[in-house]
Amino acid sequence: MSQLKEIASQESKMEMTPMIDVTFLLLIFFMCTLKFKTLEGKLAAYLPQDVGVNTSDAEPIEKVEIMMRVIDEGTKWMPSGVNQVPWDGEFRRYVYGDDRRVQYSVGPMKTFDLAELQKRIETMIDVPGQEKKRPATIDPRKGIVYADVAKVLDAVLDAGYEEVTFVGSYEKQ
Repeated sequence: MSQLKEIASQESKMEMTPMIDVTFLLLIFFMCTLKFKTLEGKLAAYLPQDVGVNTSDAEPIEKVEIMMRVIDEGTKWMPSGVNQVPWDGEFRRYVYGDDRRVQYSVGPMKTFDLAELQKRIETMIDVPGQEKKRPATIDPRKGIVYADVAKVLDAVLDAGYEEVTFVGSYEKQ
């Protein structure tokens, strides 16, 4: 028991050197593994707006906007073409009959014929005085289905357009 009293009476000292070494090792480890986030495009925002490489004003190129509207929805048929689809509020797969009428407008010109639309947009592809071709925008309105858009997209690509964009949906129209 005397040995236990002797050990208990001794003052214990904590060695600080290994603790400091471990702290520095952790600090060096975190500094070496830290990846700084690169701020891409941030520098261009701080440049003066009136000074730059190209000082000439670029003329905006007008887009050829093709608007599509459903004039007469026509008959909805099952893909087999046998039965007419009764509308009960559920989404069903169907195809439209030949009586569906879609109107295509390019500027003031309005037509129901896809070939006439293609001829019109072929005349509008070149920008006067420039080598660039105009971009085209397809604007489908309410009631237009993907099959209608695909036909117009084919006509636009056949006319030679290389840049085609689409307008979002108009829920209220």
